[in-house]
Amino acid sequence: MIPALPIRPLLIAICTSMTLVSCASDPSQGYSFSSTFDESIQSVAIPIFKNETTSRGIEVQLTESLIKELQRRTPWHIAPTDRADTTLVGVITDTSLSVLSDDPQTGLVQEQATRITIRFEWRDNRSGEIIVARDRYSASAVFSPSRNVADRLELGQRTAIEELAHDVISQMQEKW
Repeated sequence: MIPALPIRPLLIAICTSMTLVSCASDPSQGYSFSSTFDESIQSVAIPIFKNETTSRGIEVQLTESLIKELQRRTPWHIAPTDRADTTLVGVITDTSLSVLSDDPQTGLVQEQATRITIRFEWRDNRSGEIIVARDRYSASAVFSPSRNVADRLELGQRTAIEELAHDVISQMQEKW
């Protein structure tokens, strides 16, 4: 009688060997476990974004969200502009509201969308080179101002700001 081989250790060995074969040190060559953020950069300065809109205070919220997102997702730390390797600067160029639906009986708005549009530039302070620049970069969020739900405009703006922060930090990853 032939002894049965344990299946679980055999499966683990096969999966591990296949995973190692499919990994590459260069992300453009296949799977990689290395960081997608430039390892030559140690620090980023993020001054408060300028605000060209009538929506006051969102520039501070966006800057705070960018800082938190950078600290959460990247190996970099925040530093003052004069000591940072790179600087992320930007301008909030537009905010808008649009009605998505209204109550057919009362005519009151049920759903609204808020859109925030920015322009930003990420610059290497060591060389002066612009690493990433985007114009008319925006994010939207839907909220419900109707009486039964009563979401406030600030909730929609906050959601759009968080989405913008996530997307901007994603733009700071190395190109595949």
